[in-house]
Amino acid sequence: MHKRRVVVTGYGAVTPIGIGVKNFWQGLVSGENGVDLITKFDTTNFETKFAAEVKNFDPLNYFDKKTLKRIDPFTQYALVSAQEAIDTAGLDLEKVDKDKFGVIFGSGIGGMEALQNEHFKYFSAKNPSVISPFFIPMMIADLAAGQISIKYGLKGPNYATTSACATASHAIADAFMIIQKGLADVMLCGGSEAAISEMSIGGFNAMKALSTWNDRYKEASRPFDKDRNGFVMGEGAGILLIEELGHAIKRGANIIAEIAGIGLTADAYHITAPAPGGEGAVRSMKMAIEDAGLSIFDIDHINAHGTSTPYNDVTETMAIKTLFGDHAYKIVVNSTKSMTGHLLGAAGGIEAIATILAIQHDTVPPTINLTNPDPECDLNYSPLKPTYKRINAAISNTFGFGGHNASLLFKKFEE
Repeated sequence: MHKRRVVVTGYGAVTPIGIGVKNFWQGLVSGENGVDLITKFDTTNFETKFAAEVKNFDPLNYFDKKTLKRIDPFTQYALVSAQEAIDTAGLDLEKVDKDKFGVIFGSGIGGMEALQNEHFKYFSAKNPSVISPFFIPMMIADLAAGQISIKYGLKGPNYATTSACATASHAIADAFMIIQKGLADVMLCGGSEAAISEMSIGGFNAMKALSTWNDRYKEASRPFDKDRNGFVMGEGAGILLIEELGHAIKRGANIIAEIAGIGLTADAYHITAPAPGGEGAVRSMKMAIEDAGLSIFDIDHINAHGTSTPYNDVTETMAIKTLFGDHAYKIVVNSTKSMTGHLLGAAGGIEAIATILAIQHDTVPPTINLTNPDPECDLNYSPLKPTYKRINAAISNTFGFGGHNASLLFKKFEE
């Protein structure tokens, strides 16, 4: 059966290095560092005192006070990015069949701020009557997808994905398959996260996953560097508007890129550690390439998961070398997380956008802070400055706790 082709016509981003895709891209290419000391709570007793917060985001620029009492920040970021995606797609919602327009949008953690705040309120008062009636819909991870659907009246497939750091990539992959199958013509898909809070930072510190370079926090997110010692938490949202090719052409859409293949696998190995040699990552990248009908030699760029943790960076490098052989050294790899930190469930969203922008502009943004390369990480990671080269096809990798692997393959659009 002939597969329906799926193209990207819009995108929206809320990130630690810029709100809006244009600002995000400028931040990426200039090597902007989104990491700073945490302002959201008192970090006195915490091992990690820094993160990549979204800056200059005033929710009152987007929502009234009544609405803000009913939506957690992760949903705020989702709604702002969704509006940008619709705007950049030039979509007239009055001319679209909303029964064939869906939303798949996930979060790794959901409304952590709402959960924590209502928790504190209850235990201070020891009285359940103080709990907000909006607590549950503010907290549960599917409500960002639900709120986007409600705002625009989108009645196609609608749900959330939750697969830790692979969440947004799984949302995009699912939306891609739904359009291919003909269950929808247009989808908004991605993820958001707003988990820079006491419980999140404390929890990730307890499992020794976060960097603790409090005296050198600007240098703490350093993927593929020998001195890396953990990831830096980020927050924000990234969303794509994708369409069936014929639908996009019929309405005269500006086609940004084509999503040509997906690879979804499981390590079936460990709750947090990647499988030895990146075996699951090898299979997910291979699957994405085969799904797109391409060969390993067609891949010009990989936006790596690149978390700056001791295990991930070596394992992902091994996976790339295993699959691509000598061609691995011709691929420009980079890590967006060196600048944005790790957006957990939103990472795949903003990194899909970064991958598409790299294809659009034939430019791979730098991996900043890569000043002392790990000898085991010996690929071209575009260290410290952008790499300019023609990029026809690129893969965005995201790998989540629980052994979830997702690889998305994007390419330049050709009719």
